[in-house]
Amino acid sequence: QPDHQASFQRDGVEIAHYHFSPALNRPFVFPLIGPSGRSVTRMGHPRDPESHSHHNSAWLAHNDVNGVSFWADRGTNAGRIVHQRIELIEDGDVLAFIQTINAWTDKNGKTLLQERRRTSVKLLGDKEWMLVIDLQLEARQPEVTLGKTPFGLAAVRMSKTIGVHDGGGTIRNSEGAVNEKEVFWKPARWVDYSGLNAPNVFEGATLMDHPRNPGHPAIFHVRDDGWMGASLTHAAPLTLKPGAPLELRYGVVIHAGRPPVEMLQKQWDEFVKETPPRLEPRAKKP
Repeated sequence: QPDHQASFQRDGVEIAHYHFSPALNRPFVFPLIGPSGRSVTRMGHPRDPESHSHHNSAWLAHNDVNGVSFWADRGTNAGRIVHQRIELIEDGDVLAFIQTINAWTDKNGKTLLQERRRTSVKLLGDKEWMLVIDLQLEARQPEVTLGKTPFGLAAVRMSKTIGVHDGGGTIRNSEGAVNEKEVFWKPARWVDYSGLNAPNVFEGATLMDHPRNPGHPAIFHVRDDGWMGASLTHAAPLTLKPGAPLELRYGVVIHAGRPPVEMLQKQWDEFVKETPPRLEPRAKKP
């Protein structure tokens, strides 16, 4: 699409849109269209979208990379995740993806991390689908430390009416906990947020942490105001060195209704059975 955008479509109808303009503070996916035809995510906090402008529907970021915040949009130490180029783009009847190279740069333009990202859409039955993000992060400095923080790496901002506060939605996790009081800062394989996305229409999203990710099961930072995030370094910092890339995988299932916990767990089981792709550069032509 024009202006550094990619549209994922099902039978000619868009279900997801990947935004990767180099002018953005970070790439993100918006909207994430549920089976009803409405997005289950939004941009910004529903009550204060300007101060939460970094809440970009479904996105990746981290609040402390060698002291630089890639989570916030403002501040003297704010960095940017800048799109560099598209490596691969693949269409398919069930699976489609775009693979990109990004640079995590500080305010002076110095690259701390090089990122290779594959953003995939996998079609499921009954107009449901799954967003899968495979990530490779490699240090571009002698040592890069992802500091201890609950903010980062994978996050989802739900639509207003799916939130517990503004719409009466429900949060559940793989351990049987319900809503912020029980789910906040607790380890889980997945967290689901479901609620009314239209009159009499329940929909939601399930954020899944993959066992290959360090610290799995992730500590989830989840709020009743409509957002959830899988924290990579909640317990301890993580240091990366050149030549030893960190590989991560996250999934987001976009679903109808309020599925039973057994079904959500089955979807996570299917997610972890799949072999993650090898994120390698495009082969050069002879």
